[in-house]
Order: sequence, then C-alpha cells, then structure tokens
Amino acid sequence: MKDFEFYTPTKVIFGREKENQVGEIIKSYGFQKVLVHFGGQSAKKSGLLDRVLKSLDEAGIAHAQLGGVQANPTLEMVRKGIALCLEEKVDFVLAVGGGSVIDSSKDIANGAASPEVDVWDFSMKKQTVAKSLPVGVILTLAAAGSEMSSSCVITDEKTGMKRGYNSEYNRPLFAIENPELTYTVDAYQTGCGAVDIMMHTMERYLTADEGTYLTDGIAEGVMRAAAQAGLDCIRDPENYEARANMMWASSVAHNDLTQCGRTFFMQVHQLEHEISGMYPQVAHGAGLAALWGSWARYVYKEKTERFAQFANRVWNIPYDFENPERTALAGIEAQENYYRSIRMPVNLKSLGVKEEDLEQLAENCSFGRTRMLPGIRELDCGDMLEIYKMAYEA
Repeated sequence: MKDFEFYTPTKVIFGREKENQVGEIIKSYGFQKVLVHFGGQSAKKSGLLDRVLKSLDEAGIAHAQLGGVQANPTLEMVRKGIALCLEEKVDFVLAVGGGSVIDSSKDIANGAASPEVDVWDFSMKKQTVAKSLPVGVILTLAAAGSEMSSSCVITDEKTGMKRGYNSEYNRPLFAIENPELTYTVDAYQTGCGAVDIMMHTMERYLTADEGTYLTDGIAEGVMRAAAQAGLDCIRDPENYEARANMMWASSVAHNDLTQCGRTFFMQVHQLEHEISGMYPQVAHGAGLAALWGSWARYVYKEKTERFAQFANRVWNIPYDFENPERTALAGIEAQENYYRSIRMPVNLKSLGVKEEDLEQLAENCSFGRTRMLPGIRELDCGDMLEIYKMAYEA
C-alpha cells in the first residue's frame, strides 16, 4: 500500500425533498448572493428550479441565474458565468444539475475568484487555482461524481480541445442528493451514468499496486452496486432504492476513497476526452464504453492477475489458477456484455467516429507527441492510435 492523503470536505445531504432546504443551508454559511447555474429546460419543466428559487427567497438569499449548460460544458459558458458573477457580486455558486453543470460551476467559481487570470489557463495547467468561490450542488444525474471530486473538465468549443484539471478548490462545499430527482433520466443517460461510475472505480482499481485489500473491497463493492443499480434503474426508472444506490455510488466512485493506497491513472478517460471533444454529440459515458474493452485487451498482460481478480470478484467468474489469462479475458468480455445489456456501444464506429480522424485523436491525446499516459502500461502516441484503431474495428 502506497502512502496517501484522503480529503473529502463535501457535506452530503441525502434523501427525499432535501433540495427544499437549500436556502437555509446556504444561509447557515453566511453567503449573501448566489449564482444559480443549470442546464437546459428540464430543471424548469420539472419545477425543480422554481422550488430552488423559492427556497432561496424564503431564506432571504439574493440570486442571479444562468442556464443553458450543455453536455461537455464549454469555455464560452464559463466566461459568461464569470462575467455575471463579477457584475452581480456573487459570493456563492449553486449548481443544479449533473456533472456538466457542476464542472461549469467549478470553473466559473475559480475564474470569478481570480478574474486577472485567463480561466482556460487552469484547464491547460498554465496556472494553478489559488482561490475560488464556494460551490454547492443539487444533483440531478448520477454519473460524473463531480459532486464530491476535485476534478473539472471543460471543452473549448472553438478548438475542440477537452481538458481537465484537479484542485482541492474544486471540491463542492455541499451536495444535496435526492434520488427522486433522477427518476426522469432516460435509459440511455442512465446507462452512460453506470458506465462512468464504474469507470471511475476501474481506473483506480486496475493498476499495478499491491497490498490494498481493504481499498480493493470497497472498489469491488462500488462496481458491483453500480452495475446492478444501472440495470435496475433502466428496468424501473422510479425504483427509489436503485436510484439511491446509483447516486451514492456516483459520489463514492470519484471522491478518492476507492484509490486510497493505490496509484490513480485515467488512461481511458484521457482517450475519451479527445472523442467527445472532437465529437461533442458523443456522451462521455458512451465514449468510455466504446473504448474500454480495446484498452483492456491492449494492456491487460502487464498485470494479468489484477484483471483476473477483477473478473472473479466483480463478475463472479471462477479464477483459473493454471491460466489466469483466461480469467482476465473472460472478465473483459463480461464487462463488455454488461455494456451491451444496458445498450451502451462497444466500438467507436457506432458512435459516428470517422476512421480518418483516428490519427488526429492520437495526436491530440498525446499533446502533439509530447505526452505519455502513465498506467499499467505507459502509452505513447503510437499506442494510443492502436487502441483507437482496435476500438474502431471492435
């Protein structure tokens, strides 16, 4: 087990109708004016936005609004939010939505606290976040785990570059999680969420480290729960227990608990960021599903026993001690079969990715052949291209 620091300052307020308490919660911290940041029309049509604003009004909290966040949140929207925060003298940002809204809110909060810095420099790692406005979350989609994570991923829509950065300033102050708010999430987005939750855990689990059987057990439980909850939510969208387990798994999968004592790499996430950056219509979870099997088959021989353990403990495949490779490959196939069962893609072609773009994707992911992706097997530009090719042809 490696040395580690574990820090999760986000307060989780979990349960039915907890969003109606948001005004009093924000008031208890002493904030005066809130930017309410949200996505499209669903928050309005469902009545959620009205309930949030009513709660703020009843608590005497002034507020401004900014809607219109799209999947793969954009730099343009972030810049609008920063300008609005400065104009309205906002001291708190409230994200009402899923991972895209939360990431947009985090970047707005960082940029508004340091208006002298070009906010894109945080994403490009040219600048480090030194201060931020606090952020709160009312979660409406179990997927990205951004409600408790230190990460923030933004797309520059003009260049197609999708970049993420980590900072402890990115961790929200609180997250309100009412599973009922996810009842209207359709089957496709629910499936994407299950993929992302499992992937956040797998990317922490499938590394070369040893001696972390406690952390392993937590991660394995999260993966099994997310897989079951994803299926149950799709079969019965208003199954409260399934939605609750899915929502909590989203938070636990990306708050760093499942990596304690382990090295954390995100090769599949990095490969996927280029897909949804170049093809904004591609949902992040779908892109991850389309890539994972090819990535796994490309790297598993570097740590066959680890992949075999994954197959045995997550998918209940008998461990073949004479031939662990057989178990490892069966686990990869079981994971892909799960993706198929929730109607997620297992190749890039089905997502509309063009074969002629694969070399550019690898070039972009390697930052013009200047970056290697560390992991079980270090990946250079050529390796990235091979994985993209395998995922295209799968």
